[in-house]
Amino acid sequence: MSHQTVLVLDFGGQYNQLIARRVRDLGVYCEVHPYNKGVEKARELQPIGIIFTGGPNSVYLEDSPRVDPAIFDLGIPVLGICYGIQTMAHALGGKVTSPQNREYGKTDTYYDTQCPLFRGLPEKSVSWMSHTDYVSQMPQGFRCAAHTDSTPVAAMECPERKLYGLQFHPEVLHTENGIAMLRNFLYEICGAVGDWTMGDYARRSIQEIREKVGDKKVMLALSGGVDSSVCAALLSQAIGSQLTAIFVDTGLMRKNEGDEVEAAFGGREINFIRVNAEERFLSKLAGVTEPERKRKIIGEEFIRVFEAEAKKIGAVDYLAQGTIYPDVIESGAGDAAVIKSHHNVGGLPDCVDFKEIIEPLRLLFKDEVRQLGLELGLPDYLVWRQPFPGPGLGIRVLGEVTKEKADLLREADWIFREEIAKAGLDKSINQYFAVLTGMRSVGVMGDGRTYDYALALRGVTTTDFMTADWARIPYDVLERVSNRIINEVKGINRIVYDITSKPPATIEWE
Repeated sequence: MSHQTVLVLDFGGQYNQLIARRVRDLGVYCEVHPYNKGVEKARELQPIGIIFTGGPNSVYLEDSPRVDPAIFDLGIPVLGICYGIQTMAHALGGKVTSPQNREYGKTDTYYDTQCPLFRGLPEKSVSWMSHTDYVSQMPQGFRCAAHTDSTPVAAMECPERKLYGLQFHPEVLHTENGIAMLRNFLYEICGAVGDWTMGDYARRSIQEIREKVGDKKVMLALSGGVDSSVCAALLSQAIGSQLTAIFVDTGLMRKNEGDEVEAAFGGREINFIRVNAEERFLSKLAGVTEPERKRKIIGEEFIRVFEAEAKKIGAVDYLAQGTIYPDVIESGAGDAAVIKSHHNVGGLPDCVDFKEIIEPLRLLFKDEVRQLGLELGLPDYLVWRQPFPGPGLGIRVLGEVTKEKADLLREADWIFREEIAKAGLDKSINQYFAVLTGMRSVGVMGDGRTYDYALALRGVTTTDFMTADWARIPYDVLERVSNRIINEVKGINRIVYDITSKPPATIEWE
């Protein structure tokens, strides 16, 4: 690669990609790989720095993930975060202890500003702690660089070997000056020059796609969402007429969405095919209530439809998808737990009729995808389209999916989105949608008893879609939405608003 690289080693935490996101935000390219590939990947990538992520384990347990101590002898700067500082201390002869009192949340922290990580920062500020264990005895050659009232070693350093550790999480916004600490590590300790941009990513990806594909044909799973639209633009610039975009209308799209996708892409310089497959998908989902099973059914049907269309148009060697980093993370990677599988990650059948799957956005977060879309010249209305999951309304109708339920949700969701736009909130709320719960409740309409569905509204604000806060939608807007849905959508008699952040919830309900 022509640019500098930082290697992020994954020890199994759920939010490890936030570290990668922050590094790239600071203008430095990085890749995430499993901890047990650390030395191998360090020799392959020749990174300017290595970051150990957090993780759920205790280092002194027999089956806990451990780093190869040889990584500390490569002469590459290393930063260990949370579990990362603990595994560093353990590997180098220090001691890690499990105290009686845990330390979670915002914590007053005292810093030695002579340490390069904290240079130019206040001597006291708030950090975000999330740990039970802590370093009780530092390895030989290390010194303490920060502490809290409960944790004697909140940071440690060995400048001679360029080894640093933080017990807290600098990658989360709750840590004051956390991004500045990461910047200091990258630029002051690792010598970064900041050569990572979306323009560079676009040029490199186009070149790689051309080299991989050659004169072969590629078929793209085009949903019309942001990710697949940007993927289509990238592939179009790389291989032109060798690309065929297949839009599968599953019957699980939002109101008017199928027609909108066709209008947006049908006239472009790509081979565009629309497949109407509502009956096929709904029949496969009949009687299925378990979310993971629904996702996998939808994912497999997507592939089966693509295979059928590929046979119609001739030999197709590659299947392209708009998979992005959060899809990969939540579907489980390395020692990370599976939160929910995504149809374009965990639900693919083992045997498909394509030579290989191409995923040019696999290393990007949502806002990076939008940046890339603008770089490629996509119009704003496509780049800023509301995010929509691959399984569509199949995971926004809780429990069994039927046409009746999908139609109810389509109408209610349309009203919600329309009122949000009328209120001018469509740019400030990153994602908003309706969920048809499986619960029926008693209501009163026209002096008569009703027993209809309860509908949940969801709105979140986020910068990376890995963490999110619930949106503070004004009460008068929620009131208008509620009144319209109950009056205009027969079959719904109760509206609730979801005020749960991510974590502990996910953005979608299933």
